[in-house]
Amino acid sequence: MGGGRIQKVLIKLAIQLAADENLRNRVLILIASIIFGFMGMLFLPVVVLHVMSRMEPPEVTINESVFMEHMDTDRQTQLETDGQIISNALSARGLRHQILKAQLIYLSCFEGTEVPDLWEYTGYFTIGDDHDLIASLNAAYGLDIDYEEFMRTYQFVRHVTIDPYLFTHPETKNAADLAAWCRNAYETEWQFQSGGHGEMDADLRRRTADNVGLILGYFNYVPDANAFATGIDTLLYTEQGGIDSMPDVPGIAVMCGGEFGIYGGNGQVFFASADGANVQCIPVTDSRWEKWVTIIGIEYPQEVWDHIAEMNAPEETEPEGE
Repeated sequence: MGGGRIQKVLIKLAIQLAADENLRNRVLILIASIIFGFMGMLFLPVVVLHVMSRMEPPEVTINESVFMEHMDTDRQTQLETDGQIISNALSARGLRHQILKAQLIYLSCFEGTEVPDLWEYTGYFTIGDDHDLIASLNAAYGLDIDYEEFMRTYQFVRHVTIDPYLFTHPETKNAADLAAWCRNAYETEWQFQSGGHGEMDADLRRRTADNVGLILGYFNYVPDANAFATGIDTLLYTEQGGIDSMPDVPGIAVMCGGEFGIYGGNGQVFFASADGANVQCIPVTDSRWEKWVTIIGIEYPQEVWDHIAEMNAPEETEPEGE
């Protein structure tokens, strides 16, 4: 299916969902996930989701040609180009996790206005606090972004799909990206469900995972396709030592009995458990964690292996005196 044809399909989907509130409420999240799967890294999914999130159910059927007047091919092409520039600039700054946010703000606030210097624009996303970021963008560009309204839209987009810019090294299964995966599950409120691996549940309108499934979902997720493969259904690991001997490296797993958590850095552990509705975050010092483990199949930085070697090195003894 060619790009132009896909765009028309997406537009028709948006129109149908806008015209039928019940249908939209039932199907929106699933459709949005499919949209992201088709379009991969392109900016168009953000465009469609943004438009859909702002539309109210009309009293009469929307004519597709009228909709097209507000989203013509040239505009779509320009938005995709600008979106890629934003993506490249933030990747160069080491801020891939801010790409989706930057694209959405750009779409929301600069549509129909003079295009800003995108390198300068992306520089504001070095600001870590979202309140401060919005305030800085408002001051720099004369905007009037309402923080609460924007965050609702941003969270909507994050909840219906897995951020395509979540991973630093999507070509491998590595500790840093495993930590990012679990942090994202916590921030976007994945719910506990036995047998879940990160897939969308249409009734709950949330992605779901059980304790081991949260980790296995990362193994089976294919970022380029924005889809889950099948194949890895068993979690293999090696126990390394007590929590007090754990190195401060995101992506290390901690455990107690048969329950696992993933260390995300800054003293935080993310995990799914039947004793909570959503994926949880608690301190690594919590008494429920007894030992740390490395997961087979995950690439860890060399410092982890050096630490393990040092832990297991035989103790030197003083030579006996003559």
